[in-house]
Amino acid sequence: MPTAGDPDEAWYDDDAGFLARPYVVARAGVDDGRRLDLITVVVARAAVPGATPLFPEQARILELCRRPLSVAEVGAQLDLPLGTVRVLLGELLDAGLIETHASPTLSELPSRELLEAMLTGLQAL
Repeated sequence: MPTAGDPDEAWYDDDAGFLARPYVVARAGVDDGRRLDLITVVVARAAVPGATPLFPEQARILELCRRPLSVAEVGAQLDLPLGTVRVLLGELLDAGLIETHASPTLSELPSRELLEAMLTGLQAL
């Protein structure tokens, strides 16, 4: 535990313990071009215990993503900046511990006619 006058004193808080910026948790990683949109769905794969050393936040991601969650939902649950969450997810993806499912493209979305028919049907209920 740092003491008064110790250069590490600024990194320690009596109530919170050691303080670290989010980019430190994410190993100062940057987006490598792999876009994880807010609505990209993340699902944990069956992991081999101890195969990859994980940050506590990454272990929590694997726990949360036993059921499919969007990147935005993961970020909200962890209460971390989305940039940090994306880096953590990217590391888990590289390790093969999660899989992602991209959001639908505009060509995969339902037609306007179908949406209007569904709305009419719902209003009739």
